[in-house]
Amino acid sequence: MSKKRILFVTQEMEPYTLANDISKLVRKLPQHTQEKGFEIRVLMPKFGSINERRHRLHEVVRLSGMNIIVDDDDFPLIIKVASLPGARMQVYFLDNEEFFKRKFVFEDADGKPFEDNAERMIFFCKGVMETVKKFGWAPDIIHCHGWMTTLVPLYFKTVYKDEPIFQNAQMIYSLYNNSLGHTFTEQFLDKAMINNLEKDDLKSFSDENGINLHKGAIKNSDIIFVGSETIDDSVNELIENSGKTKLDFVPYDEAPLAYLDFYKSLLEDDEESDE
Repeated sequence: MSKKRILFVTQEMEPYTLANDISKLVRKLPQHTQEKGFEIRVLMPKFGSINERRHRLHEVVRLSGMNIIVDDDDFPLIIKVASLPGARMQVYFLDNEEFFKRKFVFEDADGKPFEDNAERMIFFCKGVMETVKKFGWAPDIIHCHGWMTTLVPLYFKTVYKDEPIFQNAQMIYSLYNNSLGHTFTEQFLDKAMINNLEKDDLKSFSDENGINLHKGAIKNSDIIFVGSETIDDSVNELIENSGKTKLDFVPYDEAPLAYLDFYKSLLEDDEESDE
């Protein structure tokens, strides 16, 4: 029987970005999953703070060359790859000079969020979908980590729902207690309407307080993982009201094993339902 495939989409990952809940977990989880017999791919943004020489990144020419449209402008998508130190595993980086060349990740030197974080997010999420298509690699599970990935579940359920490559995938969103969605303006909804989407398709990304990225991701995902030990009561309420399957917070040291057990049970359920 062929190996099951898991696609990890993340905004951060050690050693390429600073240590936090997301980057530490995503450093360990894909490696552990691969070592247990799964086929994996990891996609993340290529932030300017990532030293290409030190981490030995190089361009994947066969995957590069696409243009991603954001707010009616075309932006070239460059795909780079590196081997993760200490593991037989590759990480793919989505790059664009205008969005990712700067030295900081989400905020400038004064701690002010970049004004184009919404556009950077849209570019990354659409780029993920197009890159997986170009891989020709059909995932069984897509596991998204962090607010910058929140449009992937939406695009998966709408724009790309009829793409054969995504037909058998299940969508997991790992939610962490950090999001810059509150800094987005309502224009985000217009800019995120790629292809034939309409504003109604993005209504789940807003509430009475403005843009709510977690709300949109919860709506469009099949399963929710809680990645931070504490999350806002309002977010907890969204999860409970959604009726979606939920995995509560698991401490960092235990998470790779717990997540792997969940993947296995999810895929076993799929096989039983196909019989």
